[in-house]
Amino acid sequence: MFDNLSDRLQGIMHKIKGYGKITEDNIGDMMREIRLSLLEADVNYKVVKEFTNSVKEKALGEEVSKSLSPGDVFVRIVRDELTELLGGENAPLVVSGNPTICMLVGLQGSGKTTTIGKLANLVRKKNKKKPLLVACDIYRPAAIDQLKQIGKELGIEVFSEGKSNPVDIVSHALKYAKENGFDYILIDTAGRLHIDDDLMTELEDIIKVASPHEILLVIDAMMGQDAINVINGFNDRLKLTGVILTKLDGDTRGGVALSVRHLTNLPIKFIGVSEKLDGITEFYPDRMANRIIGMGDILSLVEKVESEIDEKEAMKTAKKMSKGNFDLEDFLSQLNQIKKLGPLENLIKLIPGTKKMGLDKAEIDPKRMKHIEAIILSMTPEERKNPSILKASRKERIAKGSGTSVMEVNQLLNQFEEMKKMMKMLNNKNFKFPM
Repeated sequence: MFDNLSDRLQGIMHKIKGYGKITEDNIGDMMREIRLSLLEADVNYKVVKEFTNSVKEKALGEEVSKSLSPGDVFVRIVRDELTELLGGENAPLVVSGNPTICMLVGLQGSGKTTTIGKLANLVRKKNKKKPLLVACDIYRPAAIDQLKQIGKELGIEVFSEGKSNPVDIVSHALKYAKENGFDYILIDTAGRLHIDDDLMTELEDIIKVASPHEILLVIDAMMGQDAINVINGFNDRLKLTGVILTKLDGDTRGGVALSVRHLTNLPIKFIGVSEKLDGITEFYPDRMANRIIGMGDILSLVEKVESEIDEKEAMKTAKKMSKGNFDLEDFLSQLNQIKKLGPLENLIKLIPGTKKMGLDKAEIDPKRMKHIEAIILSMTPEERKNPSILKASRKERIAKGSGTSVMEVNQLLNQFEEMKKMMKMLNNKNFKFPM
């Protein structure tokens, strides 16, 4: 996400930090580089022009000229301007109402049906809501089946009446939700290959019946600047409350994210960060600005850990580690906790300073993680608790059972022993584990 733009801007920031003074000449050179970087990221030309003019004006202001570290002040100016460009404040999802009604719209291929499942999962976990998914895409082949499958995977009920009239489906779904205690209704609507009057009329009719608290447009970030026309086209007729950008984890330059708020006056409420059903996150302009210029996003990392990690289990493991009682069963439990957080390389990018340390390009082999898990699962409970009993014959059995080699088994055992030694050393130095 924004990888190329981020690399370019971080390089520029580093260069300008070396200047003892910011002048018309050197700031002009920097602004040309920033302008080019933004244009290459597919940011709208009008947006780029206004952004660079604003940054230049403030960089040549009195605050910067009198500063002992003008480079640092310049970085702060760029970060603040990026934050404003991205929307300024976070625009939270409406969750008040009994029930709260959220309607998702968009073109075919935008990832709307998958996104509505992700959103239902999020409001259930974060907002403690009981969601109901409503299948109103009666035109796309297998759309209803797809939503039902998503609902099954998540354990979330799907209301469907097959190929009935979408307006009637919504009306019946509202009644069903009130009778059965559902407090968050998410309506999956039909899409088209392009905006047409029939589509808009149907969506307007659904709005009249549902009176949704949120009307969110799901848009494919890989569309580039064409996305702006699509957003405006839907907004003119439906009065959208926000936008969800999908596929920002793919090969996209991300320029549309920097253009949406400025050109449409609509907030980005969520972004899709992976294909998994937990691969959606709230959009915070300030956090995204920090990530773009290499300052990391610790708040998002902390929130993710807090939402996914079992605190009691983590505390239990920490106590065992501090006492030297950590075994392979505990190690396996830790691996499973880490897996919940998603790809490790994505987490690393949230930590400030990873680029300087060369960690931003780190590649974590998921196969290695699977091999470790398979090896431990091939052990008996006794072997996991006491790895010292693992002699040659047992190792051969474990390697065969896990589809690995004896060498990989030995590697894991050696790494585990080294980790235990390190824990003991820390404990001997009176290092306090968080309890």
